[in-house]
Amino acid sequence: MSAETSMSGAGGADAGTGEGAAARGGELERINPPHLAPPTGFSHAVRAPAGTMVFLAGQTALDGSGRIVGDGIVEQFERALTNLLEVAAAAGAGPSDIAKLTVFAVDVADYRRHARDLGRVWKRLVGGDFPAMAVIGATRLWDETALVEIEGIAVVR
Repeated sequence: MSAETSMSGAGGADAGTGEGAAARGGELERINPPHLAPPTGFSHAVRAPAGTMVFLAGQTALDGSGRIVGDGIVEQFERALTNLLEVAAAAGAGPSDIAKLTVFAVDVADYRRHARDLGRVWKRLVGGDFPAMAVIGATRLWDETALVEIEGIAVVR
């Protein structure tokens, strides 16, 4: 089965077609089959070349002193994503190495209402490469005042 691939991951745009070429070349390959609904802010699949998998624990909007910062979902998402990127960097992974993310949100409707703002934060901090991603509603998170938690998997080549 052939699938359209996207190196940019941006909304399912077709930046490349040779399936497997990107993964063989050392980059993560975003796969977005044309017969599925176009992804917005995520990729349907990400194929990783040989490398070391780094599992990134869930990060919330904790500051260095252990307090949740940010009053709303956008501010907390930005801090949680920043924390995740700092952990990834400490493990040798850059933003484009993130293959899979799971976002846990205590209010999925609020998350969806702010999707454009969250997308702007993503593009500013990470760029146009989108991982395979899911958003899951959670009753509450470990940090009781946290609105969002982000965990992921990166592949360091």
